[in-house]
Amino acid sequence: MNLSGTEILVDPGPGCIVQTTKRKLKAEKLSAIILTHRHLDHSADASIMVEAMTQGGMRRRGRLFAPADALGAEPVIFSYLKGYLDNIEILEAGKSYSVGNISFSTPVRHIHPVETYGMLVKTPQHTLSYISDTRYFDGLCSSYGGELLIINVVFLEPRLPTDHADPDRPNLPVDHLAVPHAEHIIAELKPKVAILTHFGMTVWRAKPWQIAEKMSQQTGVRVVAARDGMRFDLSQLDNP
Repeated sequence: MNLSGTEILVDPGPGCIVQTTKRKLKAEKLSAIILTHRHLDHSADASIMVEAMTQGGMRRRGRLFAPADALGAEPVIFSYLKGYLDNIEILEAGKSYSVGNISFSTPVRHIHPVETYGMLVKTPQHTLSYISDTRYFDGLCSSYGGELLIINVVFLEPRLPTDHADPDRPNLPVDHLAVPHAEHIIAELKPKVAILTHFGMTVWRAKPWQIAEKMSQQTGVRVVAARDGMRFDLSQLDNP
């Protein structure tokens, strides 16, 4: 994302380097990479993007933000790459950070099998929220706000851990938001625009663009279903 001239990459999952190159986005212009959590679909290309951001280590630059468990026993980036960066900062609940002329906070730890955070981002002109992977819980809505809300919606209908009870597989990915959760959050926060993303197969089969249209009608908020390569100009938030 490009926020007031500061370029930040969030959650470089599998194929990130291919997709950024395809869209003529230059990794060497990045100021920072932020990982909301260590799962492969959010971090698989972390090492590759650090390498690209620093031009193979020829230019020591940029910062990496990640939860502690993304850098522990099974780090998401190779150790030799750490010296290529200006700094690595650990994300923690209730902490604030800055990159260039923007700031962001990680207001609350999410409920997910690994340490996970969303972000509340402030630019000189706007405030936006990104709700990453999590189970719905009391206090989630009150932790976020702003004119733009980006929210990960994996399931069409809510699931509980008991839906997939298996003692041999205790970390099955049920700790995700579903469409009814997203609608509730959007109705509570009332952003100017909400963008749904990170769809699971049940959402894809239900046609996310139709889900977004119906959600717009139900909440009175403009809801958009993300698609590959989509760009959103924050100046749209300035229109009444």
